[in-house]
Amino acid sequence: MTCSGCENKVKSNLLILPDVTAVEVSKDTHSATISMDKHISLAELQQALGGADSKYQIASESIVEATTATQSWVETYKPILLIFGYVTVISLMVSLQNSMIDIMVFMRVFMAGFFLTFSFFKMLNLKAFAESYAMYDIVAKKFSPWGYIYAFIELGLGLSFALNLSPVIVNWATLIVMTVSIFGVLESVLNKRKIQCACLGAVFNLPMSTVTIVEDAIMIAMSAMMLILM
Repeated sequence: MTCSGCENKVKSNLLILPDVTAVEVSKDTHSATISMDKHISLAELQQALGGADSKYQIASESIVEATTATQSWVETYKPILLIFGYVTVISLMVSLQNSMIDIMVFMRVFMAGFFLTFSFFKMLNLKAFAESYAMYDIVAKKFSPWGYIYAFIELGLGLSFALNLSPVIVNWATLIVMTVSIFGVLESVLNKRKIQCACLGAVFNLPMSTVTIVEDAIMIAMSAMMLILM
């Protein structure tokens, strides 16, 4: 493996196997760490990589250590749960006025924190995010630069919510962008495709699931509610 594109291809090919639950790939060490519900032979793993003629070959001298480790739901989604927890607490603190919660302020601060945090993780490795995003997003599949553009859109939305700039335009933009985004997520989850969710870029290996749907749905619901309350 020579680039992040190779890493993503190896990861996606291995995740297709029914009993594989997670894959960590490193081009620097030329290795892959695979979590699985039950043992999968090296022959099956090699076949998933394209067979004997593939450029990705499992070395015959590879040392394979089999361990049984199943992550709980909380452990798997710990990064997202922590982010939502922090953003929620900060939003509540900022929106608390005279012992009452200003719902509009709460939603605006929440969405600012959400978009700024998630765009930050995408920016850490923009290329890897764009490549992962193109695996399931309906726009990025047909127009690969969309992954790069999307990260900056999230950053722009986060800053706009934080500064309370043009709230009507910003909320309409959020509603449209997140609605388009959720279609690719729904398709992947309903088809039970085991691919990496790119919501936190390429930093964390989070599987695509209903959690991603809920995450997008919250942003859609909040932007719609803010438009109605305006």
